[in-house]
Amino acid sequence: MLDILAITTPIFLLIAIGYIAVYRNIVPQPVVRGMGAFVINFALPCLLIRALIVRDITEVLNIDYLAVYGAGSLIVFALGYFFARVIAKKSQQNAALQGMGMSASNSGFVGYPIVVQLLGPTAAVALALCFIIENLVITPLTLILGDSAQTEGANRWHIWRKTFVRLGRNPIIVALLIGLSISVSGITLPGPIFSVVDMLASASGPVALFVIGGGLVGLKLRGVRFDMARIVFGKLILHPLIIFLLLGLVPDLDPLMKIAAVTFACAPMFSVYAIYGQRYGHEGMSAAALMAATLLSFITISISLWLLDSSAVFGQLP
Repeated sequence: MLDILAITTPIFLLIAIGYIAVYRNIVPQPVVRGMGAFVINFALPCLLIRALIVRDITEVLNIDYLAVYGAGSLIVFALGYFFARVIAKKSQQNAALQGMGMSASNSGFVGYPIVVQLLGPTAAVALALCFIIENLVITPLTLILGDSAQTEGANRWHIWRKTFVRLGRNPIIVALLIGLSISVSGITLPGPIFSVVDMLASASGPVALFVIGGGLVGLKLRGVRFDMARIVFGKLILHPLIIFLLLGLVPDLDPLMKIAAVTFACAPMFSVYAIYGQRYGHEGMSAAALMAATLLSFITISISLWLLDSSAVFGQLP
């Protein structure tokens, strides 16, 4: 367990440093938002490009991993959505947000810094695959459900088109397309350009964690206790559990990729979750769930890694 804490503790200490820096106004929160924009628009895209261009396309497009992580995330999304919509009698936008909160991990900001310490270069390949599911499946599904409920009577094709046009401008999607194109073509980037990509990619981990901590300042845990608890349970417990169970269906998948899948699923929801909540008028619920899940994930991730290691179900952790 001490070995596991040696991996997870520095991650959450960096988040705590970011929180303290903003809370004490050492770094103003608008500056932290700018740092977050740097990570999303430059550092993380370069991390993906670097991961994709140094590997053969057959290694990157791991169909078994995509199938398991995609199916598991969709199952959890559906469970969250239908429980909120049918049992809890929530609006369609609220239900879509609950499904998203349970099934979309903070793969880049929390999952990757942990997985890269565990697995090394394998982490970047798994991150790219998780991004495919989160950005091409879960996010469009949420936007389609949420936007269609807001614009009843509008042309559904128009809603779909707007959603995918917006996704086409997402720097993560653009980076995935660039990286895959370079990998398929066999082109080698000139040394100076690769060095720039490499330097930006290397900045993603610590800056991202600092940004998460700073973004937690001012979020309130109030008024939406039951919705918040349901989302946090779905994200931190149900999502990794479903992924873990589905991995039993793909015995030939690399054990390191199995560990990566479970660990990424253990991460809290992505940090822009509160922005999607604001879009549909449920910023209180999404902000509270984000804060609670981020704080509790230190415990749940550490326990999950300890269980994986002690049971050796996928082999001993490296």
